[in-house]
Amino acid sequence: MNYKLTHTISKAELLDRFISYVKTYSSSSEASADKGNAPSTPQQALFAEQLKKEMAGIGISSVTLADHSFLYGYLPASEGQEAVPAFCMMAHIDTTEEVCGKNVVPQIIEKYNGRKIELKESVILDPEKDKALAQAGEEKDTIITTDGTTLLGADDKAGIAEIMTAAAYLLSHPEIKHGKIELLFSPDEETGHGMDFVPLALLTSKRCYTVDGGHIGELETECFNAVKTEVFFTGISVHTGTARSGGLVSAIAMASAFITSLPYRQLPETTDGYEGFYAPLEIQGTLESARVHLLLRDFTQSGMEKRKDFINQLAQITAAAFGGKSQVVHTKQYLNMKEKLDAHPSVVNNLVKAYKKCGIEPDIVPIRGGTDGSRLTEMGIPTPNMFTGGHNYHSRSEWASLSQMTAACDILVALAETTAEE
Repeated sequence: MNYKLTHTISKAELLDRFISYVKTYSSSSEASADKGNAPSTPQQALFAEQLKKEMAGIGISSVTLADHSFLYGYLPASEGQEAVPAFCMMAHIDTTEEVCGKNVVPQIIEKYNGRKIELKESVILDPEKDKALAQAGEEKDTIITTDGTTLLGADDKAGIAEIMTAAAYLLSHPEIKHGKIELLFSPDEETGHGMDFVPLALLTSKRCYTVDGGHIGELETECFNAVKTEVFFTGISVHTGTARSGGLVSAIAMASAFITSLPYRQLPETTDGYEGFYAPLEIQGTLESARVHLLLRDFTQSGMEKRKDFINQLAQITAAAFGGKSQVVHTKQYLNMKEKLDAHPSVVNNLVKAYKKCGIEPDIVPIRGGTDGSRLTEMGIPTPNMFTGGHNYHSRSEWASLSQMTAACDILVALAETTAEE
């Protein structure tokens, strides 16, 4: 998608911000977050402090580092635009712990030629297997990759860079009339705890937009219903030399059998579109006790209930087959935001107008995951999600398109305009 900017967004400024952010360590920890630690890691707090100084430096008003490392500020409404509905732009400061996010060494490839990119640790970016990368090659785009030893962190530092660059642009172009625009950067999105302590008292906006998506044009108004599931197996420990006569019951064997009994065609790697899945993430334990951590995902509530029932039955049958015991704990993470967004059509319509104002046709697709916006929508603030230009999230093959990131900035500026026009 060859794209011509509607506004004079500086690619150099955007790139400098992004590179600075991805070099800053900010991985979160699900185990720590589950224990109630917020933020779950000290490096998130340090990154929030860094962003706070930058926000104040570019002239954002009332910059506040709230409890638990939530960072807030706003752009005041233009003169005469005080009655325009306020809106919030939001991104998350943490990166996933699934792949190392420390000591990131970004590689900037200008005028990418569409060839395979070979990185360290035998990581290869192949345009024949990645349509978006092939498109970047055709357009001679500037792309940013990892060096192969870590993730990149475009999820969601691309979103932060785009929001900050759009805010700076609006502050330096007072001729663009807009209402109040709030900025919120949150910790621990990747752990599922991003909105546990969100400072709603600071927000005056009744609508919000997360900048946390992928390919250019994507606009997401629905997501999975999400449940975190833990299955505990209890066995009987006996010396392995007398295991048969002594009645050994292996909890590890039960956990392994449980995982291999999950339907292969309903795993993340075999599903797409509107298909839900079971995602085993971790197995740990001993002969006496074992734990399986998995995610359940489905776009409908009825489908989710069926998935929970299936796991309950599978755990019980597996334990009984070995002569052991099982316990299942389901914890809700977030709900599909579609129903509540459908009740507030102007929130999405204004974003659609902003896309089209910038010459980009919105591609409305479901999120095969969730965002902080999913939770915020549950809390009564409708929050659709827009693209960032990042690709292959949560992997060493992660990369970002500079032209797509610039387009996201352009749309955020246009969103300020379309909201004022409303």
